[in-house]
Amino acid sequence: MFALFVTVKIKPGHRDEFIEATMGDAIGSNNDEPGCLRFDVLEDNNDPNTVYLYEVYKDRTAWEIAHRSAPHYTKWRETVSDWFDGDPQRVELSTLYPPDADWGK
Repeated sequence: MFALFVTVKIKPGHRDEFIEATMGDAIGSNNDEPGCLRFDVLEDNNDPNTVYLYEVYKDRTAWEIAHRSAPHYTKWRETVSDWFDGDPQRVELSTLYPPDADWGK
């Protein structure tokens, strides 16, 4: 499995529209991408302008090729590009639990 944990800081005044656009990407990823096993959107309880994305894909190709070329992702990226307060911070991960065989059950 290939997973990502992304921290996004949003410019003040753009939070609601950023969340709306991000929900479209998350729903599209979960519903329309067979290689996407999980796409969570989380809000920082201490800073509503900080959002975390937790994404799990079958492999790196499912993220690099299928996800990043999906219409919902390209729409999201174009929509939110001016609302980032600095560059998003991405950590690439490998899942330990649940084991690979249990994903998708």
